[in-house]
Amino acid sequence: MTNTLHRYGDAESFYDDYIVFASPSNGNNEVNSIPKLKKFLELALPFGPVNMGDPAHGGALRPSPHLTTLANWHRDMKPDFRAVIDGINEPASVAAIFDSQEAAEKFLKAVVEADLGLSVNISTSVEGAQQCCRFVGITRHSVGYSLGFEGATEKLPNTQSLKITTMCGHGMISASLAKKMIDWVKEGRRTPTEAVTYLARFCSCGVFNPARARRVLEDARKKME
Repeated sequence: MTNTLHRYGDAESFYDDYIVFASPSNGNNEVNSIPKLKKFLELALPFGPVNMGDPAHGGALRPSPHLTTLANWHRDMKPDFRAVIDGINEPASVAAIFDSQEAAEKFLKAVVEADLGLSVNISTSVEGAQQCCRFVGITRHSVGYSLGFEGATEKLPNTQSLKITTMCGHGMISASLAKKMIDWVKEGRRTPTEAVTYLARFCSCGVFNPARARRVLEDARKKME
């Protein structure tokens, strides 16, 4: 089970969204798991992750208590993967996020070969995960499905906002902020890259996918043309 299960969109919309987790099991293998978790994320670096996260400290794009909101538009927009890896100091689930199936497959192959003894899961479309497993020659253990939203769905944010906000499984990106960024991109007040970098800093576990979010914002902008 993973909070990334509830990302909004149909199967085709996840072609650039692959989250690969590693998790120790309390009472079984959490002892001495910190070096293994760091190794897991180290293995991801050669394959070009777009984000990675440690839920205790955040992702590769983080907020700062020493800067004002205005600083976000002028800050370095390069993800700091080293801060994530070096900051792991307790057993927890860690994740590497990729914007292509090819990169996710190569990373998964490296993880299988490393045999770290950690539980690993992939969050993407079911078929995308299946193809990753076939690539490395392993059999899927289980599958989890999201049943979507029920109830007064007319009160939900619009689909563009949902695609952005549900990429933070802990709900730390508000629908109002997502709508504001979409509107600003449409109005030409911010580029998709600027808006995405701002949004990503609110995701407390680092599973936000800047590449997919940038595509959503770019699609929204193009619909205005």
